[in-house]
Amino acid sequence: MRFIEGHAPSYDLTYDDVFLVPSRSAVESRFGVDLSTSDGTGATIPIVVANMTAVAGRRMAETVARRGGLVVLPQDVAPDAVAEIVSWVKERHPVWDTPLTLAPGDSVADALNLIHKRAHNAVVVVDEDGRPLGVVDEAACSGVDRFTRLHDVADRRVVSLALDTAPRDVFDRLGDDPHRVALGVDGDGRLRGIMTGLGALRAEVYTPALDAEGRLRVAAAIGVNGDVRAKAEALLKAGVDTLVVDTAHGHQEKMISALKAVREAGPTVPVVAGNVVTAEGVRDLVEAGADVVKVGVGPGAMCTTRMMTGVGRPQFSAVAECAAQARALGKHVWADGGVRHPRDVALALAAGASAAMVGSWFAGTYESPGDLHRDEQGRLYKESFGMASKRAVSARTRTDNAFERAKKGLFEEGISTSRMRLDPTRPGVEDLLDSITAGVRSACTYAGASTVEEFHERATLGIQSAAGFAEGRPLPSGW
Repeated sequence: MRFIEGHAPSYDLTYDDVFLVPSRSAVESRFGVDLSTSDGTGATIPIVVANMTAVAGRRMAETVARRGGLVVLPQDVAPDAVAEIVSWVKERHPVWDTPLTLAPGDSVADALNLIHKRAHNAVVVVDEDGRPLGVVDEAACSGVDRFTRLHDVADRRVVSLALDTAPRDVFDRLGDDPHRVALGVDGDGRLRGIMTGLGALRAEVYTPALDAEGRLRVAAAIGVNGDVRAKAEALLKAGVDTLVVDTAHGHQEKMISALKAVREAGPTVPVVAGNVVTAEGVRDLVEAGADVVKVGVGPGAMCTTRMMTGVGRPQFSAVAECAAQARALGKHVWADGGVRHPRDVALALAAGASAAMVGSWFAGTYESPGDLHRDEQGRLYKESFGMASKRAVSARTRTDNAFERAKKGLFEEGISTSRMRLDPTRPGVEDLLDSITAGVRSACTYAGASTVEEFHERATLGIQSAAGFAEGRPLPSGW
C-alpha cells in the first residue's frame, strides 16, 4: 500500500477520508480474483460476522460459511448451547440450504411464521417420513384464511433432485422462474436440502469455508473474565474452527493473562484477540499468543465509546498501523467495525487486514437471530444492540446478584436498541455478501491484483475532503 501523495498525512484517517487510485491492470475479470484469506481461518472470502447477539446465530453461521465467510458466536452464549450450535452447523450440507418443514395438517399461520426465517422464502410440506409433498411460499398464503391447512395450498409441482446434482444443472432445471425451488433428496426420497436458482448460481461463484472433514466452519468467542482456560477447552472440545478472545479494551493485563491461559489449553486452531488500535497493542497480544489481532475501538454503528469516553482511533489509520506491525511479526489483523459500504471492506484489505468484521449491517437480514417486525409504514426490520450496551450487560450478568447487576447496569458504552431495516432489494445476508464481494473483486481489478495479498501490495490511495466523498455518492433520485 502506498499513498499517491508519497506519504501518509500527519493525522489519522477514517475510511471516508481515503480513496483507491486505479492502476494498470492485467486482471481481465472480477471472477479472476481469489478472495481467500491467508490468516489460517480457512475463509474463502474476507468477511467475518461479528460476535454480536443480534447478529451471529446458527442460521447466520451456516449461510455465511456456505459462501466462504466466518461467523463468530457471541461469548454470552452458554458453552453447552455453543456446542449444540457448532454441532448443528457442521451437520448442514455444504451446498444445499437447510429447508423449513411443516406437516400437511399445519396451518398457513404456521407457514407465515417460518417463511421469513430464510431467504429462500418457502416452507416444504413433508410427510411423516420426511418425504416432500409440496412447497408453500408467501404467495400461496395470500388471500386465504390463516387457519387453512397446508395440504390445501401447497404447490405439488415439486422439483426433486439428488444431493450430488451439480448447481449448474439445478439452475437449468429451475428455468427462469425466480420463485421456484429445487428440493435435494437422499436415496430414500427424504428431504435433505433446498436450493433456489439464485442459490445455484451462488454455489458456482462461491467456495464454502470447510474444515478438514468437509464440514462448514464456525468460530466462537470467550471473554477475559472467569476461568478462561476452561472456557477455551470447552469451545475447542465443541469443535470450533477459530477461537476469539474478546474484550472492548484488548491492550490490558487481563487480556494478556487470558491469552496465556488459552495457549495452555493447547489450541490447534487460530486464536484471535482484541481489540486494539496501536502497533504496541498488536505486539503485546502477539507475544501473548494471538495469531490474529482484532483492530477497532469505537467505529461500530452500535458503539458509543468515543462519545462517552473520547477513546478510540479513526479506523483506516488504526488498521494500517496495526496490520504493518502484525505482518512484521508474521501475523494478521481483522478490521473490526466501521464497515457501512462495500468500499470500506476494500479499503480495510488495502490497509493490510486479512478480513473485515461486519456487525450491525448484517443485523437487518433474514438470517440474523432477531424477530422480524414491521414499522409504522409496514417496512420490515430487526432490532440490533451493542455488546457494551445496558441490554447486553444485563444479559451477560444475569447470574450475578441483584446489587451487582444494578451496579454494572449504571455503565454502558453502546446503544441498547436500534432498528435495522431489511433492504427490500437485499433482505438476505447472501445479498449483502454479493454486494460486498462484487465491490472488493472490482477494486482488485482496478488495482491489478488477483489476490487479497496482491491487493494490499499494489493498492495506491489518496486523501479526499468531505466534498470528495460526497461526490462519489450516487444520486438515484436525481438532483
